[in-house]
Amino acid sequence: MRRRIAPILLTLVVVALGITALTARPDRAAPGRTADFVVLVGVAGLRWEDVDPQTTPTLWRMAQGGSIGSLSVRSAHRPTCPVDGWLTLGAGSYAAWNGSRQAGGCPPAQVTVEQPDGIGANLPDQESVVLHNQERLPWGTVPGALSESVRCSVAVGPGAAVAAARPFGRVDRYAPALPADPAGLLGSCVLSIVDLGTVAGEDPAARAALAREADARLARVLAARPPRSLVLVAGVSDTEAPSRLHVAVADGPGWERGWLTSASTGREGYLQLVDLAPTALTALGRPMPERPFLGRPAESVGGRPADLAAAIAEPADADREAAAQHRVADWFFTLLAGAQVLLAVAVLPLLRRARRHAGPYGPEPVSRRVVAVVELLLIAVALAVPAALLADAVPWWRGDHAGVYFAGVTVLLLVAGTAVVRLAPGYAGTLGPLGAVAGLTALTVGMDVLTGARLQLNGVVGYSALEGGRYAGLGTVGLGVFLAGALLSAGWLAQRVRRSWRPPVMVAVGGAAVLIVGSPYLGSDPIGAIALTAGLSVAAAISAGGWLTISRLAWATMAGLALTIGFAVLDLRRPPAERGSLGRFLAAVGDGTGGLTVHRSSTANFETLVNSPLTVLALAGALLVWFALLQPWGGLKRLFGIYPAMRAAMAGTAVAAVIGGVLGGDALDVAGAAAALVVPMAALAALRVLDHSTDRTLPDAGRQRDDGPGGTGDGSGGDSGGGPDGEDPDRPAPSGAGADAARTPNPGAGPAVAPAPPAPRVPGPATGADGPTAGTDAGQRAPAGRPSTEVTAS
Repeated sequence: MRRRIAPILLTLVVVALGITALTARPDRAAPGRTADFVVLVGVAGLRWEDVDPQTTPTLWRMAQGGSIGSLSVRSAHRPTCPVDGWLTLGAGSYAAWNGSRQAGGCPPAQVTVEQPDGIGANLPDQESVVLHNQERLPWGTVPGALSESVRCSVAVGPGAAVAAARPFGRVDRYAPALPADPAGLLGSCVLSIVDLGTVAGEDPAARAALAREADARLARVLAARPPRSLVLVAGVSDTEAPSRLHVAVADGPGWERGWLTSASTGREGYLQLVDLAPTALTALGRPMPERPFLGRPAESVGGRPADLAAAIAEPADADREAAAQHRVADWFFTLLAGAQVLLAVAVLPLLRRARRHAGPYGPEPVSRRVVAVVELLLIAVALAVPAALLADAVPWWRGDHAGVYFAGVTVLLLVAGTAVVRLAPGYAGTLGPLGAVAGLTALTVGMDVLTGARLQLNGVVGYSALEGGRYAGLGTVGLGVFLAGALLSAGWLAQRVRRSWRPPVMVAVGGAAVLIVGSPYLGSDPIGAIALTAGLSVAAAISAGGWLTISRLAWATMAGLALTIGFAVLDLRRPPAERGSLGRFLAAVGDGTGGLTVHRSSTANFETLVNSPLTVLALAGALLVWFALLQPWGGLKRLFGIYPAMRAAMAGTAVAAVIGGVLGGDALDVAGAAAALVVPMAALAALRVLDHSTDRTLPDAGRQRDDGPGGTGDGSGGDSGGGPDGEDPDRPAPSGAGADAARTPNPGAGPAVAPAPPAPRVPGPATGADGPTAGTDAGQRAPAGRPSTEVTAS
């Protein structure tokens, strides 16, 4: 009865932990009305490195009294060219101007602005632009949604006309250039959008001259701003590849001396271009359009340094880091995939020759030194991702040779991490390195998340603010290695306790990981938490032994569905602006627009599958496991038989990684990141378990008494396994002093029985391994001189 109730109770515990993690949210007051007028000022290409007291004194003074942040200008195309940036600003969602684009650059903006009446303007191409965004792009964007939400809007300059044009092309009031005194124009409507030009190129002198001109125009805007107005200055776009972070400044009542942020980023000091439209409407107290914006209203939070120069240095440094990260990440993951593939090829002959032979037949074993070197390389490659994450604690991006500095720091951390694992107690055990590497990985990623995920933001193995997908919490690569490290650590700990305690240990460790992944205060990844819950349920179900039966799989599926449904119900009860991704998707399904979300997810999965180096990691790991490690000579089946908790942990990792990647639109990226840790450690453990495949141990006296005449004296009774490091306390294998005591008769216990002479060995099966000694059982010791570290698996 207890065995039937235990899975139900554990499933309920996992679901309760998941729902608790996902539904607890920080209390935030919704932004309210703060202004009677809003003036959106755009300067394409303006970055924080262009801002200083001498070149841009007006913007400097505005930043001194207002709130500042780094602006991610993601649009439907990358890089975001000026016309795309202006269109995205007016749409409040990712948009793009139709027409051809040159690779790696931005074509000249060919926008026709007609002024038939001298008051407003008309964009004849607007209808085709709306159709292009509605029918060919997966975002369902409505260009001109911002101007449609107010009664009247003003546009100054061609870029502003693109942002202010209504879906049918009409601009309410338009001026091709900023007048000498724009007070009457800016005060004629509650919303004004002003194009102050472009700051382009990489020549510092040329950029400074363009920034100075834009600053002079900004001075006229500020001098003529309406009373009780909010002025937002934004670098609305890139001007060439690669993308960069840009300027965002807000000045007005309630925006004094703070950092800009929004619910779409969840990170202080970061804002998205799509946030500007909802910010303008919220400041004016106007309702959002029927089709919600992708962005969220911005707000000002405290914590900014009093010294403006020190405050501006932070977003400027973030821009340099993001730019360097984009260049370094590609070759890092390419090298990591190459190293994994090379090690997979190198480990194949070692696996074939790892099984020890007691007789004269069979190939000579590989040199111990070679095996030791390969083991250290496997450890190093498994620690590559956490080492690269820690490398971002050092400002390597500030040098002229950022990639070289990053490589040097990462190699030093790899050497240090490998040394820690090599010198750790229990390294000689079969699961010793696996437990140490998994623990270090989970600890590294977990501590980063607990301290604000600062190493993942713009990190090489983290996420980039330039991509616009995530700004806080746990990223794709971090999710993959963290769930793998957490589940492997749970399996390693569970293997060290009695069989009945293994499922609770798995749930305890994995439940803490679910809280870290899913909590909005920490990992902020509900899809990752749901995926980890499903994987944890699988791992807990089979951690005590046995196979993944239909009933156990059903319990794991029910746990994932229960968590998903419970979170979805609670998420749907929130206001639309506060819902998470799951709640927004279900709401879209309800109003008939859920197909767009599915289309975006499938498109993202395909693009990631084709373009990501992590796909190679995932496929190479799957091939090594299936065609080598799971073969009769590969050792992984033997490892799973001896250590059922590790089989459970690896099975749960596979389930969680696949679900998390597919549902999150990351294809095999999560699985590839998990494989970077799991596959090298599985290969190392397989090498060690094969090395001891012919060892024998004395039968456990206590177990023999329990089993009786009908017991399984060969250790095959469901819980075979043990080792000198106490990896399975159900059956400790004699070693060291304990082994000597087992072999030495007790003088007070009566005369010892002389052991029978060993019978001649017979050839084993076709795998090349010698068979068991004729006339002996599986409990007899191996020949003298061979250390016993494993139990024979039936």
